[in-house]
Amino acid sequence: MRLDPYDYGFQEDPYPTYAHLREHEPLHHNPDLDLWALSRHADIAEALRTEGTYSNSYGVAIEKSAWSPDAHRVMSILGMDPPRQKRLRSLVSRGFTPRRVHDLLPSIQALTDRYLGACLDAGTFDWITDFAGKLPMDVISELMGVPEEDRAEVRRQADVVVHREDGVHDVPQAGMEAALWLAAYYQEMVDRRRRAPSDDLTSALIAAQVDGDRLTDEDVIAFLFLMVVAGNETTTKLLGHAVFHLTRHPDQLEAVFADETLVAPWIEETLRFDTSSQLLARLLLQDVELHGRTAPAGSKLLLCLGSANRDERVFSRPDEYDVHREPDELAPLLSFGGGRHFCLGANLARLEARVALTALVRRVGEVEVDHDRSVRVHSLNVRGFASVPMSVVAR
Repeated sequence: MRLDPYDYGFQEDPYPTYAHLREHEPLHHNPDLDLWALSRHADIAEALRTEGTYSNSYGVAIEKSAWSPDAHRVMSILGMDPPRQKRLRSLVSRGFTPRRVHDLLPSIQALTDRYLGACLDAGTFDWITDFAGKLPMDVISELMGVPEEDRAEVRRQADVVVHREDGVHDVPQAGMEAALWLAAYYQEMVDRRRRAPSDDLTSALIAAQVDGDRLTDEDVIAFLFLMVVAGNETTTKLLGHAVFHLTRHPDQLEAVFADETLVAPWIEETLRFDTSSQLLARLLLQDVELHGRTAPAGSKLLLCLGSANRDERVFSRPDEYDVHREPDELAPLLSFGGGRHFCLGANLARLEARVALTALVRRVGEVEVDHDRSVRVHSLNVRGFASVPMSVVAR
């Protein structure tokens, strides 16, 4: 059994492949793609915190057009190694502060109430199209200072960036054009903020400095691009998975909707069971010897986060969805990466999910998802839904 991240069948359900690799080939090689992969939690956790071997200098996506020393132009800090990565992360952190995230709470609540209210009025709707696909993008746009009238088009372009065609082993032309559109849009926004600063993340990034060092326009645009694609998409997918999987377990659905203190463990179990960020690429700067095999320096290697979160060596009953797991058992999940590249937006994603799903629990008495008609997104790195048909009855 070979791991082929381009295969639509694998994207529909990667977990049988992961289980096979963990058991029989934890350092896997696909010779047709000349691609290596790690699937066990311990190996991936070690790779995430090891300096000097697993490099981000070619980015985290394996497609030919994305895998290059210029990956930082669209992936920002995800396409860099220290010391450059440390410098940029330090500067970005001056603008993207915990306080700025916390101050978004009223906006997140207001957006949640607006979109959820419209869904409740309709009764039958698409959870992704009508809610989960709108909220995270609008929160990110609010954070950046994107005008409300532009947000629908920014959201559409971001969706095009991550979509992948069946059998195509590269970024499709439409994805490249969408990436260029977003880069040009953010350049114009940066130009406007340099002329007239505002109280938003874009202005804060422009103003950020450490010992006199500042971000360039290219640095700011790359980070905004990363936020709109990675931050938006992964949170949308988290919300989709949360509703999809909980509604497949009626007893757990009843428990969560009767006790909103279960919303937080519901989120964490969803992050473990079916994480949005499935695969992260690394360039090997040295030979890696594990489990009787050697992946040579210069190789392209995937860290299978989705597999790590289902590793039976770490999690009990890993293929069972259970919102009642003990918090200590969920602590080792790797959904937001680890080490120097631990996701800067993890707190924002959890905050959005908590506000959105708590509102759902408070305002909905009955919920039903059409699991058979739900449609998955096709993407190499990100796993989630493009459509989740749903009906509800308000309390």
